[in-house]
Amino acid sequence: MRKKSLAFAIWAITSLILALNIFQIGRVDAENTFTVEWITHKVEVLYNGYILINDTIKLGGSIPDNFLIGLPYQYGAHVLGCVAHPSANPMQRYNVVAGVPLEGRIGFYGVKVNLNPPPGNGVFSVFFVLSQSLLKQNAENISLFTLDFPAFPSLTVGPALCNASLVLPLDARYVSGTVPSFSYATGVALQPFTYERANVTFLLTTEDIQLFAVKEFKREIALSAAGEVTVSDSYYVKNQSPKEISSIEVVLLPDASDVTVEDEFGRKGETPAIIDKLTGRTYKVKLTFAKRAISLKSGEAARFIVKYKVPSNLVVRDGEGCSLSPLQMFQNVKYYIEEAWITLTFPEGAKITGLTCKCVSADVAYGTVREVFQEKIVLYKRGVLSLDSIAVGASYAYSILWLSFRPTLWAWALATFTCAVLAVWKKLKPPAVVGVTVPAVAVKLTPETVRAFVNSYEEKKRILAEIKSLEVAVSRGRIPRRRYKVQRRTLETRLATLSRNLNELKLKLRSAGGRYAELMHQLEVAETEINEAEANVRSIETRHRRGDLTLEAYRRLLTDYQRRREKAEAAINGILLRLREETH
Repeated sequence: MRKKSLAFAIWAITSLILALNIFQIGRVDAENTFTVEWITHKVEVLYNGYILINDTIKLGGSIPDNFLIGLPYQYGAHVLGCVAHPSANPMQRYNVVAGVPLEGRIGFYGVKVNLNPPPGNGVFSVFFVLSQSLLKQNAENISLFTLDFPAFPSLTVGPALCNASLVLPLDARYVSGTVPSFSYATGVALQPFTYERANVTFLLTTEDIQLFAVKEFKREIALSAAGEVTVSDSYYVKNQSPKEISSIEVVLLPDASDVTVEDEFGRKGETPAIIDKLTGRTYKVKLTFAKRAISLKSGEAARFIVKYKVPSNLVVRDGEGCSLSPLQMFQNVKYYIEEAWITLTFPEGAKITGLTCKCVSADVAYGTVREVFQEKIVLYKRGVLSLDSIAVGASYAYSILWLSFRPTLWAWALATFTCAVLAVWKKLKPPAVVGVTVPAVAVKLTPETVRAFVNSYEEKKRILAEIKSLEVAVSRGRIPRRRYKVQRRTLETRLATLSRNLNELKLKLRSAGGRYAELMHQLEVAETEINEAEANVRSIETRHRRGDLTLEAYRRLLTDYQRRREKAEAAINGILLRLREETH
């Protein structure tokens, strides 16, 4: 009896397993009612060494809601981004979910593309952006490059036809590799879940590929009261190659004119050479400033600024209303940018009435910055390529009367000062006496005066630091508020006395003329920069609490103001160090 029961149980379990397998196979066959007629797989090496993979796919049959595509798992750590769009409409973006499994198969980095709405004729494109660490440059022979790349895409349904190729500069020459040439597959059929890594070594004697990273890119578009449009592009680049880099090609806005280059200290560079290519116009910036060549060694970083003008007919005036036509920000850019800021600066007195931001990426953060007499629009994007089509325009109201604001302000100040001087002169005018001419004598400084100024200024910095420390302590409840008020009043009294002494010493140093007067001027400029940065920080904190500023824009502006303050503090420390060295 037990044997019959055991046999019946085994038979029942076996039948259930077979039934479930048949149901699963039927369900999978029902889902996979589409076919992949063909796929084009292009692996392109960008100008600064990043990898752009373009897979264009033609589906047949019933278009699925979701499509899975992947790469060998080793490349997942190098994926910086993935976008997909119908081939007939690049401005439309599909939702993409990265890092998903490929139907439970291990060894793959999968991406799920939501094909809603379905692509026209079943043709769409998927782009992968991979880091430049997959491209190695030979340290002994810098003309040799070795590229590690996925030879084919990994699909759940094998395409009937596949064309695969490498897109490299025209001067590149094939040397060796696991594939026979740059166009290594034409009309071949692929199996589902293809897993094939490849590498190619090629020779390139030109500078069409240079391994560097654009860490920061800041573009400021300034609109003048007369309608002129000037642009300032700031690049912060880092050399990632074993060779030295002496020049870099950049892309400017269309129809740029009066192009000049300078470094972060304002030293002028050579006029960039214009290079017309099939992909668009580029400008070759030589890292030569004030007739001094700067070559970036491996691992070094530098900042340079490209300034130019664009046609003024981009600004259309209608009475007191003005509008800036949308500008394509990253058209024909063939290099990857890690972080990008775009700032629109309007004339003093202008009021922003509208912003036009046409972008296919959803991760573009923007906000409005309002100062005393001026307003700005700031946009931020992380990870930028030419695929990120961003067009920015704006409308604003501006009265022509603001043209006379600054001249009127200066005239009023000059008139007030003149009247005050005349009034004092008439009141204190002495009786007529025989004039005695006294020759002017320059003030002679002693090391003790300079030393006293440096010590007093450092004491002032220490008191300010103590006041800030007290504010932090009382806000966190570490000390009673009564004790905080007493200590703060004591420190402010000391600070007032110290400030009077510093003003007297500063006047003596300025009266000495020469380098001392110049150092005092630089010190005042740095102090003004610190005060403005602190005021701006308080302003954005208030606006963020009110909800007028997004979190991303608040963080970006806070980082910018903190960086400006740190730069000004470094300038002050340098001035104090120079003065202290002169006392020895």
